[in-house]
Amino acid sequence: LLPERRTAVVTGAGGPAGGDVVASGDVDEQGSLVFRAVVPGEYRLTSVTEASDVFVVADRTEVPPASLYEDQALLPAGGFGYITTRDGTTLSANVVLPGPADQGPYPTVIEYSGYAPSNPGDTTFAGIYGALGFAYVGVNMRGSGCSGGSFGYFEHVQSLDGYDVVEAVAAQPWVANNRVGMVGISYPGISQLFVAATQPPSLAAITPLSVIDDVYGSTLYPGGLLNTGFAVQWGEERADSAEPYGQAWTRERADAGDQMCADNQLVRLQNVDQAQGVEDNAFYTPATGDELAPRTFVDQIEVPVFIAGAWQDEQTGGRFATMLDRFTSAPDVFITLVNGLHTESLSPGVLQRYVEFLQLYVAEQVPDVTAVNTIASILVPTVYGVESTSTFTNRFDAMTYDAALAAFQDEPAVRLLVEQGGSVDDVPGAPVANFTVEQDAWPIPDAVPTSWYLGEGGTLTNKPPGSAGTDDYLADPDAIAATFYDDADNPIWNADVTWDWPALADGTGLGFITEPFTADTFVAGSGSVDLWVESSSGDTDLEVTVTEVRPDGTEIYVQSGWLRASQRALDDEASTELRPVQTHLEADAAPLDDGELTLARVEVFPFAHPFRAGSRLRLTVDAPGGNRPVWAFDTTISDGETVTVGHGGETPSRLVLAVVPGVDVAAPAPAACGALRGQPCRTWVAASNGG
Repeated sequence: LLPERRTAVVTGAGGPAGGDVVASGDVDEQGSLVFRAVVPGEYRLTSVTEASDVFVVADRTEVPPASLYEDQALLPAGGFGYITTRDGTTLSANVVLPGPADQGPYPTVIEYSGYAPSNPGDTTFAGIYGALGFAYVGVNMRGSGCSGGSFGYFEHVQSLDGYDVVEAVAAQPWVANNRVGMVGISYPGISQLFVAATQPPSLAAITPLSVIDDVYGSTLYPGGLLNTGFAVQWGEERADSAEPYGQAWTRERADAGDQMCADNQLVRLQNVDQAQGVEDNAFYTPATGDELAPRTFVDQIEVPVFIAGAWQDEQTGGRFATMLDRFTSAPDVFITLVNGLHTESLSPGVLQRYVEFLQLYVAEQVPDVTAVNTIASILVPTVYGVESTSTFTNRFDAMTYDAALAAFQDEPAVRLLVEQGGSVDDVPGAPVANFTVEQDAWPIPDAVPTSWYLGEGGTLTNKPPGSAGTDDYLADPDAIAATFYDDADNPIWNADVTWDWPALADGTGLGFITEPFTADTFVAGSGSVDLWVESSSGDTDLEVTVTEVRPDGTEIYVQSGWLRASQRALDDEASTELRPVQTHLEADAAPLDDGELTLARVEVFPFAHPFRAGSRLRLTVDAPGGNRPVWAFDTTISDGETVTVGHGGETPSRLVLAVVPGVDVAAPAPAACGALRGQPCRTWVAASNGG
């Protein structure tokens, strides 16, 4: 920190006279200046009147000495304090023990994010883990809460901080086995992936819930379209909360005498401009994008993993499942996948296995889920607006620890909770699945890529039509609602949430539908819509949506996908028949061929859904909007354009999905219309082309 506004210069260690200038900038009004992306090496910091001693920017692979962690006495009786990281930044932490410190040590978990996990005035999650016998440590990332430093969304130093947090907490005398686990949903779920990839030696296991696989493709720019709904709004909220005293509780602490919290606000004017970062990265840039894409580094995670999430997640999306086969270095990976919304990973169908995992891999104890009944009785009414009907029993009571761990490891790695909200034994919309499917891996090895071809009259058939044809629609975003949820008075996670999912306006999209299925058909995995398209403007934004049309004429939302046609260029090595992977590189962007139909493959986010005998599968193609809660898109379409979709002949547009043979659709009664979580229901109205 320099005392007043002035220019500061970073030079090589030979400076100020002999060193080359590496970077320079003006100190802000709080006396702070942050230089980012400085290459490791020796430097001096100079100003008009003074020069620093030589200092070292360390390589990110260097590991601090154990004394950094062992010398930190972190609140032996629990409470609020600070953890010092390798560069001297202090991170605010709140410790909540499940009992007196002298009755420990206790199995311990860490929640780490830029929300407010260290806020001592909100210990909701601490109470949950305390009920399970775990000590809880909530830590704010640098640049948030009372933590020092400036904020940049998942810049690598936050991952290194996470390493330091794990090691500092694990060194405390009240931590059982001197090993810790990590917990959290969404932001603190995602952070676990970043921290675990740095391989802190005292990390026992992670439990990431409701996460992403790639900032660019999963939430911010799905298919190359800017998500101005949740993604942009969330970024703006994080920027606001990272401003000096951007979280109200920090002002209260500073005013009450916490000088460290007050001093740590002084670097906040150096926060990264999140909005500018979004604007500057409309195309994918590997140099920056790969570091923000967990799919590129989860293979470096070497601890057991429990991961869960929902296909129709209104915040992070369902694309995270496409990276599940990349946890190649983790000794054990347990996966629970479910239809529904952002909070499904906290639902009763996930809780028992989640708690058992923590008790086996972090506490190293035979699981006892007695307290989960109490937790569910609090969580379910609070989050979902209905009473919990789930009962949890101990499955490993008569076993030794080794036997219980072996039995847990022998269970199928993948659990699919199917038709969540549709259980005939519960209130419609309650977070309980209709049935469960277990598999050994994801993607499911036995899944068969199955094609349905677009045809005349809005048909979807098993064989491509012999003759070519086309259908047109007017891509008009003004005719489409931005989202099918906009009701602050009826929370989106409630069992009785109200959806507003209108049918396609006449002429603004195309529908294609199969004949009724003759047998139950279970689809689970990613999908592809291979469209031969032309646009009167040379480009267009495409949204494709898969639905189920039941014999009674009701239509159930299943999943969607998006693509800016000019960003259709594929990464051929990564793409498969079931999943197109675009490069989204600016150098690969190209308009559609003028006057010709051009192939553009649209990724359908993964899902698992049964199509019972008598139901039909429907595909719609239109401009983005109206088929997702909370998400909205910044489209290139302005006054509308005519989009032509070819089918048959030499332009065989098709839908390709993963059909899993041999799956028993165990619940013969389908869920009531509107009951499935995250999957609205409406009366089917045929599109103008007949489908």
